[in-house]
Amino acid sequence: MSSGDAAFRHRHWALALCLALAMPWLSGCQRGSGPDTAANTASLQDAAASRPADAIHVLRDRLLARDGAGFARLAVPPTLHAQLQQAWLQGRSRWPLDELPLDARIPKMLAALQAPNADKVLMATFRKQFAGADADIDQAVRTLVVFGSGYLQESPDDSQEERDHSTQALTALGHWAVHAPLSDPKRAQRFFTALSAAAVRSGIDSKAGNRAFATLGMTQSLNRLSPFLATLLDQLNRQYRLDIDAALRSLHVTLLEQTGDNASLRLHYVLAGQPIDAVIPVERIDGHWYLSDYVRQAQASLQGGVQ
Repeated sequence: MSSGDAAFRHRHWALALCLALAMPWLSGCQRGSGPDTAANTASLQDAAASRPADAIHVLRDRLLARDGAGFARLAVPPTLHAQLQQAWLQGRSRWPLDELPLDARIPKMLAALQAPNADKVLMATFRKQFAGADADIDQAVRTLVVFGSGYLQESPDDSQEERDHSTQALTALGHWAVHAPLSDPKRAQRFFTALSAAAVRSGIDSKAGNRAFATLGMTQSLNRLSPFLATLLDQLNRQYRLDIDAALRSLHVTLLEQTGDNASLRLHYVLAGQPIDAVIPVERIDGHWYLSDYVRQAQASLQGGVQ
């Protein structure tokens, strides 16, 4: 990763997280569905996508159900999912967490939020850097959108369809952030208090860093992270009026074309008041349909260790 890439992903993490975390198909884990029992597994396999458009619908439904582990199971073929589970234990993959922005920073963010009096410490930093600084925040948001759009368009790891989709989403979120009350101390206090409590409730040993995820394994890690990420999205809606569930419910999917086991879908939805029009490639593997980019990225994650 170049220094420019690192700057976009790591600088001003609070603003970057608000801007980027809610990108469609990046919030792959929310409130957990409990242990990955045989009954849950069988039920999810029955729900696997039998038509091209269902590749989107089944994932949308898992997000709305706050079922992170179920999302991961339906997003890739069973054989690949089993490989990912083993790779988690060996520290070779953290998919689907690497679909999230700032994925490498999750352990550090959890550690900061789990620290004693975390909400007070974060509020002290907020008051020093952001409280009442509407003009500075607006400028930071606009800079992030411009820089982030360039980063996304040049990313060698994404397809052109994925770049275009993410750029539209980032622009919509930038528009939301400029008009959101991000400098309001009362809202920030409620935001940090809720996130700190959720981080503690996760029970993840953030001091162990990525080793904590290897110890827990893929399913248990997603189940523990899910309520934290659900709280984050809930607080973005409550405090700052960013309603991701509304965006998911507005989703309209049509089949553009299909040739054998490959197809293209057109997505229309409204994110933060802005219309999004995107094309998504999907493919059929062993009788079920999956988002091609997810399968590709999950396979790629098996090739290297986690930093």
